[in-house]
Amino acid sequence: MSKSADELEREVEASRARLDQTLGSLQSRLSVSGLAEDLVGTPAPAQAANDRARHLLDIARENIVPTLLIGAGLGYLLYDAVRQEAARRRLRLVGPDGLPRSYVPYSNFLEQREAGEDEIIEQIIATMRAEGRITRERYGKAVRTSHAKSHGVAEGELRVLDSLPPELRQGLFAVPRTYPVVVRLSHVPGEYLDDRKVSTPRGMSIKIFGVEGGRLAGHDDEVTQDFVLDTGTVFPSPNAKAFLATITALQKATPAPEAVKQAVSATSRATNAVLNAVGLNSANLDFFGHPPFHPLAETYYSQTPLRYGDYVAKLAVRPVTDKLRALIGQTIDVSGDKDALRKAVTDYFHRNPAEYEVAVQLCTDPERMPIEDASKEWPEAESPYRPVAHLVLPAQDTFGQIAKEETLSFCPSHSLAAHRPLGSINRARLRAYEVMGALRRQENGRTTVEPRVPTDV
Repeated sequence: MSKSADELEREVEASRARLDQTLGSLQSRLSVSGLAEDLVGTPAPAQAANDRARHLLDIARENIVPTLLIGAGLGYLLYDAVRQEAARRRLRLVGPDGLPRSYVPYSNFLEQREAGEDEIIEQIIATMRAEGRITRERYGKAVRTSHAKSHGVAEGELRVLDSLPPELRQGLFAVPRTYPVVVRLSHVPGEYLDDRKVSTPRGMSIKIFGVEGGRLAGHDDEVTQDFVLDTGTVFPSPNAKAFLATITALQKATPAPEAVKQAVSATSRATNAVLNAVGLNSANLDFFGHPPFHPLAETYYSQTPLRYGDYVAKLAVRPVTDKLRALIGQTIDVSGDKDALRKAVTDYFHRNPAEYEVAVQLCTDPERMPIEDASKEWPEAESPYRPVAHLVLPAQDTFGQIAKEETLSFCPSHSLAAHRPLGSINRARLRAYEVMGALRRQENGRTTVEPRVPTDV
């Protein structure tokens, strides 16, 4: 018969108590005074202690293998202590089914605005305007100050799953229903960069139509829900202030020759590959040098938290089509085409459909899963991503539909109140995306009215 969670927790507590007692004894032995007593007996004059210490070092050198084994044993004991403590903490948070025991309820008090944040956001917008002027002069039209270059635009459906548990039946996922969608695939920078020279993270923007319910201020007449996703699990900057510093540097680098950007991208990609080999990753290095994976075979993340009805969550979209899953981790040969990633998407969709699982990660601890620090990864061991819908995209001409994007604005403010983006980065996004999207469309002579159905695009 399996043990209950309470019984398991009591056993872990008992083991921890025994371990704490052992570690306490070890700590007293490993202290300076404890070691002195063990090695030289009762306290002795300094010279005698030094002589004995040198003698012990000589013995250690002559018996290096046993010495290393003793050190390894102590190291393992300390590691085991940390491991059991982590297991104990996880047991408190996660039940026998592997799912969290509780979730953080949504509250306005979860967000903490820093002093001067409004001024910082205005500076972010001013910096984006300056970058937009540079690229407009270069390309002869206004382009997006992020996610400028498309890899494809596709139409399809979002199918909310049936029989979701109560904590997942929130917002537009509250009832099983099918919504029409438009999906845009892109790279992240606000420039039309050459795929042969610069490889950056990918973006997936989803516009869901026919979404009813209370909306964010200023969007009462709209019926769309936008999700803006990237391949990185976290945002490179923790908050709006740090983001301002980042985009200021990027704006200054926009006029730089593409050869310089190519060198930065290659160096960042190589450095992050070394980190990946030892289980580490740098969001900043990935931003400048993401490997040229197939855009359709990647997982895309909201990176930042959003309200999820009564709770708080992050969002992920990951491929489930067998043909796409077979491409995961494989790089594309971009050497012969400046638009190689777009060609890969176009070629795939000519004959093949694509299907993705939409999943949410509910917040269980606002300290370990912070709202205001967008650069902090939420531990999946304590709250896994759980499926709530499928994104289904049939075979189609994704290249021919790219022209539609000129009238589209994928903006975090196109949202139900139940899915309001949260945290410092999102407060900046809510304002900046709206301003810059409207400016781009106005300068290009396009409508700024949000479409109500896909045929309006």
